[in-house]
Amino acid sequence: MEAISLIGPNTEALLLENQDNFLVPADNVATVMYQHSLDHALLVLTNVGYSKIPVLDKDDRFMGLIGLNDIVQKMVSLTTIDTDHLAGLTVADVMEIGVDTVREDAALEDILHLLVNNAFLPMVDDQRIFLGIITRKEILKCTNHLVHELERQYLLVPKQPGGSDTETATDGLKVS
Repeated sequence: MEAISLIGPNTEALLLENQDNFLVPADNVATVMYQHSLDHALLVLTNVGYSKIPVLDKDDRFMGLIGLNDIVQKMVSLTTIDTDHLAGLTVADVMEIGVDTVREDAALEDILHLLVNNAFLPMVDDQRIFLGIITRKEILKCTNHLVHELERQYLLVPKQPGGSDTETATDGLKVS
């Protein structure tokens, strides 16, 4: 059974006008490998300025996410901060697994729902090869485009009380 999209076709078309910018390609995303030390992950996270980054295996398969908070929790006790607690630990010891991912053919509506609770979504293929990330920031740029272009490109007419949805859906938005 195919899911019914709640996003109107004209709205979706405007949102998708800049869809080429949705994906930040894997080559442009800071990552670490699951067998890297936590010291290394802390160094990467600190240098790139992100709070979380993807974790990959040696074949570029997406494994999970590692965040500054995951590492800091291993360093902090009730009374001290001790980086020595990181010795001998790897990214695999603290990374988040089972995180939301999307595929290339993901519906826009699904992406929007997932980005409510995620700053970014890793995109993977059928073998879980990491392709890049879709960021909330890029989607918000498209939303900004939508709110600026909607009334420039369409004449909005309020639905008439008692009219059928199919009547008003086709008559309510007209391309100018």
